[in-house]
Amino acid sequence: MAFRQALQLAACGLAGGSAAVLFSHIFLIRHSQYHVDASLEKDRTLTPLGREQAELTGLRLASLGLKFNKIVHSSMTRAVETTDIISKHLPGVCKVSTDLLREGAPIEPDPPVSHWKPEAVYYEDGARIEAAFRNYIHRADAKQQEDSYEIFICHANVIRYIVCR
Repeated sequence: MAFRQALQLAACGLAGGSAAVLFSHIFLIRHSQYHVDASLEKDRTLTPLGREQAELTGLRLASLGLKFNKIVHSSMTRAVETTDIISKHLPGVCKVSTDLLREGAPIEPDPPVSHWKPEAVYYEDGARIEAAFRNYIHRADAKQQEDSYEIFICHANVIRYIVCR
């Protein structure tokens, strides 16, 4: 039997054996709109539209009625600000800041892109983003008693890497 079919049967309680199948659900969220033209990273704060986007995202996540385990977010200003706004709607959910989820370019674009010039050293960023993937994206822990729901607030290139990985 194919692995996917076995997993689906187990999730429905139709597989042999009594072990429950638990899942680790991840929500990948790009930070909200920010002031792109600021020269220093600390000044790249959210725009009024960005604050509204984060507010609406927080409301939507809260409306899902899920028991979120944690919010893991990039340590960059725009992600921290997005996290702070979203987390107001998810009281009691632990926030974890990490440099591993900071913006970066894991590989050089091919074909080259003229409109985006990252302050990046491609292969260093790639190793860091891979470390984020290995640290945070995984199957449900064998000791879990229920499904887990984790929110990741970071950057487009990081999300793209995680999804394509």
